[in-house]
Amino acid sequence: MSREKDSPDGRLAVLLEPKPSAVKPRIRVTPGAILAACAVVVLAVGVASLAYAQSGAPSRASALAVVIKWSPLLLKGFAFNILISLLAMTLGTVLGAILGLFLLSDSALIRRPAWCVMQFFRNSPWLVLLFFVMFLVPYQIEVAGVLVPLPAWIKAVVGFSLPVMANVAEIVRGAVQSLPATQWEAAESLAFNRRQTLWMIILPQCLRRMLPPWMNMYSLITMATVIASIVGVPEMLTLTADVHAAEGGRPDLFAPLYGFALICFFLYCYPIGRLTVYLESRLHV
Repeated sequence: MSREKDSPDGRLAVLLEPKPSAVKPRIRVTPGAILAACAVVVLAVGVASLAYAQSGAPSRASALAVVIKWSPLLLKGFAFNILISLLAMTLGTVLGAILGLFLLSDSALIRRPAWCVMQFFRNSPWLVLLFFVMFLVPYQIEVAGVLVPLPAWIKAVVGFSLPVMANVAEIVRGAVQSLPATQWEAAESLAFNRRQTLWMIILPQCLRRMLPPWMNMYSLITMATVIASIVGVPEMLTLTADVHAAEGGRPDLFAPLYGFALICFFLYCYPIGRLTVYLESRLHV
């Protein structure tokens, strides 16, 4: 109910009942809670494997002992995943920066083909691109009469660099076009040509805008390197399957071995994601 009261100037003041706040409580997930959840999963797996070992099954090594035994080999495979992601990100960033500059060209003969290339590789499934490179690129090429082998991991680097190239090109284009037009006008008033304006004024300001999405892209490509196991690249997931087969294909080892791989990727990629969020707030992008 509303109440009315005479104000000093003779007008009627209406007092309305306050509405209840519609703000809902927010649930915050802290890094400690996520690590605690991982610890609970590992503990549950250890208890399950211990119960399996104490059951009527033949005496075998526990799941935890198997993971510890094979962890050096699995970590070498994980390091190979990181190497593939770093090389693919480096190659894709270089090609993507060039393609992004083509997208900003004044010439339609350069801009339109670059746009088509960017859209094609950006909207193609990564696994299809990987198969495309794996089976259509020869296993060796001849350079000046010398046969140069092209192992599967090099093809995987090229295959992963194609979507990186397309996404980096879009990051470059978006960062440049996000700057106000007054930057170009001020450079033109100082007699800068387009190339000087782009390299000396525009791109230096775009670096901080491009850094967070670039880091996010690297985190995605790192997690996507596991699909290289489908084409036989000896990365962590391939070695995990080999270890599982070497241990007799025990059902109780499936979750611990692949859970170890999951935790490795999480511990590597989660800090990158948190750093990306921090940079976005710190750089105001």
